[in-house]
Amino acid sequence: MKAAEELDETVVTAADAAVETIQREMTSFARRARASAGRMHPELSLVSYTLLGHLEERGGCRATDLAAHYALDKSTVSRQVAALERSGLIERRLDPEDHRVQVLHLTETGTEILAQVTESRREAFRERLAGWPEEDLARFASYLLRYNAAGADEPVGDPPTHA
Repeated sequence: MKAAEELDETVVTAADAAVETIQREMTSFARRARASAGRMHPELSLVSYTLLGHLEERGGCRATDLAAHYALDKSTVSRQVAALERSGLIERRLDPEDHRVQVLHLTETGTEILAQVTESRREAFRERLAGWPEEDLARFASYLLRYNAAGADEPVGDPPTHA
């Protein structure tokens, strides 16, 4: 029985070490992502980029929907939205089904800037991952999908495949 207890302790210790490494590396990744956002576009923070991407993906939404989706305080989203409006990247439109509701949409400029920044980010990832075998890239994509889906309302999807 003692050998089994020692084995369990080793597994827990290895798992704890792995979790610690993951936490440290994800913190480092987040720090680099925030720092590089300004280089991609000086007026577009990582949060702003994320909000623009969500608006594009959804075809527009309310500020309260953004706050709920990203678990952000409404005042935080309000400040971000105001800055994006001042920059001419988003605009408010009345909801055609309920004229009391304002829906946020990308402007033409917002769509163009988002496309440029997205391509710059994609190229930065390509460069960083250039030496990785295709199998490692697929596994990494799968792990990220699984991690990000944990605790989310969205099901775990398969990573995109390229023919």
